[in-house]
Amino acid sequence: MNRRSFISQSSLLGAALAAGPALAATNASGSKKLKVGLIGCGGRGKGALKDFSDACKILGLEAELTATADAFQNAAIAAGKPYGLDEKMCFGGFDSYQKVIASGCDYVLMATPPAFRPLHFAAAVEAGKHCFIEKPVAVDPVGARSIIATGEKAAAKGLAVVTGTQRRHQAGYLRNKALIDAGAIGEIKGGVVQWNGRVPWIKRRETGESDANYMARNWLNFTEMSGDHIVEQHIHNIDVAVWFLGRLPVSALGFGGRARRETGNMFDFFSVDYDFGDDVHIHSQCRQIEGTYQRVGELFTGTKGVAMGGGKLTGVEMKIEEIKLDSDNAMVQEHVDMIRGVMNGKPLNDAKRIAEVTLVAIMGRISAYTGDLVRWSDIANNEKSPFYQLVCTPTAADFEKGDVRMPPEVPPIPGKA
Repeated sequence: MNRRSFISQSSLLGAALAAGPALAATNASGSKKLKVGLIGCGGRGKGALKDFSDACKILGLEAELTATADAFQNAAIAAGKPYGLDEKMCFGGFDSYQKVIASGCDYVLMATPPAFRPLHFAAAVEAGKHCFIEKPVAVDPVGARSIIATGEKAAAKGLAVVTGTQRRHQAGYLRNKALIDAGAIGEIKGGVVQWNGRVPWIKRRETGESDANYMARNWLNFTEMSGDHIVEQHIHNIDVAVWFLGRLPVSALGFGGRARRETGNMFDFFSVDYDFGDDVHIHSQCRQIEGTYQRVGELFTGTKGVAMGGGKLTGVEMKIEEIKLDSDNAMVQEHVDMIRGVMNGKPLNDAKRIAEVTLVAIMGRISAYTGDLVRWSDIANNEKSPFYQLVCTPTAADFEKGDVRMPPEVPPIPGKA
């Protein structure tokens, strides 16, 4: 073996040892397979599994699906079928996540309704699994802060935690972030972030259906399950604002309402002023109403130019390093980055960052629901605030215990909420 080969092989061995049992076991057996389990088998869960599989191919690996889990077993079976998974490893029920974690996987993909994320994430990290967790990661302040605590445990164990905010793995956004940091638009003085669309889907209640099953099937339309669309969907754009500004807002003051939603208890629209301090305000606007103008994106105005999220940027010409990615699909790239981090012995850990952005979105929702000004301290560290210990019920634990009572399908009333 020549010197170059020796150094190369030694580096790979060191990375394998640092990466922990997931990669070491793969190398020891001579296999190139990464064992992965899926919790939450809806459209996003099946998509995440495909993205993970595609990422493995890019890295010269192969994904081996060990188990699937969903509240409804037929969904778990459907997700496992394309991968040849035996139906006995496709689990149903609100406690089925435990069976995936115990299935021998090294990576766990979590795409259940957001309300379940803190409980499932804690169980996966306790079992020593690398985690991909979809956004948002909670529906209330208590849940979001628990994600931060679990993330710290993951870091201590050398586990990867990557989340589904794919704009942070997308070339256009990475390029504009680098240009902004280099001073291309000067100091950001304000902006607007938007997700204006329609209700993605609704599920009607079936005759004789339990509260638990109805809420789980129609989760997108219940605040207790999704966090409302300002949290579940608009978090992507809010995340870009926090990312590009490089800091969290001081407070949120917003309003919203419901005009045409047919199920659940959420608002149709939100308009929130996020105060980032230093006279910098970001207008957050989101709407889910069919037949109205649709736009998803971000705009930031600086002292020397303007940036359109991951698109056009006008300002001072700057030179930055070339952005090199493995995939044009950011949802695949985030899995590539997760796996490569483990392979290199430098696992990524997004837990604190995504929990904080989830809290920012929750701030806006609470302000719109109540009509109150909500400060960052109210949900992050002021234990005397009425919002600090806010918990949406029923909780994930209630579903697991079979103690679920559906809230009324009516929206909050500002000033009375």
